[in-house]
Order: sequence, then C-alpha cells, then structure tokens
Amino acid sequence: MPNQSRPKVKKSRALGIALTPKAVKYFEARPYPPGEHGRGRKQNSDYKVRLLEKQRLRAQYDISERQMARAYDRAKKAEGKTGEALVVELERRLDALVLRSGIAKTIYQARQMVVHGHIEVNGGKVDKPSFRVRPDDIVMVRERSRDKHPFQVAREGGYDTDGETPRYLQVNLKALAFRLDRDPNRKEIPVICDEQLVVEYYAR
Repeated sequence: MPNQSRPKVKKSRALGIALTPKAVKYFEARPYPPGEHGRGRKQNSDYKVRLLEKQRLRAQYDISERQMARAYDRAKKAEGKTGEALVVELERRLDALVLRSGIAKTIYQARQMVVHGHIEVNGGKVDKPSFRVRPDDIVMVRERSRDKHPFQVAREGGYDTDGETPRYLQVNLKALAFRLDRDPNRKEIPVICDEQLVVEYYAR
C-alpha cells in the first residue's frame, strides 16, 4: 500500500496550510510549495490569489468542486455575509463536526468513519459525510462500532490536539457522542481562510 501521507504533505505545502497533524512538521521545515521552483519568485494574479483561497477552503473540508459550488449557492441565499455563511454551511457537514468533536484525528478519518457506517444521528445511521447537522441533533458512534481501535483512542482523548472544543458543540468523548447546540459563528470555526476572496472567485 502506498504511503498516503506524502501527497497530503505536498498538498499542504502547495496551499500553505497543514492539512494533517503529520504534515505540520514537514510544513514547518519546508514552508514553500513543492517542486524545484517552489522557492522561486512568485507572480500572483488576482485570479490566482482567489483560486488559491478557494482551494485552501476546499482542502480543509476535503470536498469536491461541485460540493463547494453547491454550498456557495446555498450561502448566497442566507442572511448576512455570503462568505461567513459559506464557512458555516461547510462546518455543519457531519464529517466536519465528527472531526471537531475529537472523535476523529483528521477530516479524512472523519469522512471514512461516516462512509463506513460507524456514525448515527438522532438514533439513525448516516453514511453521507455531506449530511448537514442541525442544532439539537445528537451524533454518536454506533454501538456495534465502539470497540474498534480508532474509537477507543478517541474515547481516551487521543485525537484531542488543542484541548479546546468549539463552543457550538457539547461533547461527551467517553460516550463517543456530541450535540450541535447552535449554528457556529464564523469566528469560532477553526479554518484558515479569507472567505471574502472565495466569494469574489465565484462572483467573478
């Protein structure tokens, strides 16, 4: 089986953000894009700057361009600033909240947990990472999956890297469960993005 960490490290360096915990040390050692011209002079057009910001946001949620465009269309119809609404829209994805809760270590692991049927919402199995969680929804690991190694690690806090749970979540790691108390505020969401540039990209 090929080492899957290498492409994510390259992707992290190309986008200027560490996408996995393992990528952090590589990114700190080489904080420039991969390739022989990675440290060369950069010529960034307005379009390229906006494209890069859109790609950074996409990568942090590990979603396709089609999913991103759909989220943007929904955000345009929401009240308030479109950019902030876009990030909130993405943050309500089931896989994103599984990651924030500390049940998963990376967005890739969170997606796999959902796809493999290990997660339930309000007592029913949900295997779509794009499922949008609503306030007061209760999300938990299914009973039949709780003895699996990744969930044993999560129960002991093994994936809790910064020790701070977002305020919009009520988490009980011992029970492998959490509840979305309310819609997140943009400033509470731990993604690195200038979302206004993303809006400008789609509005061009």
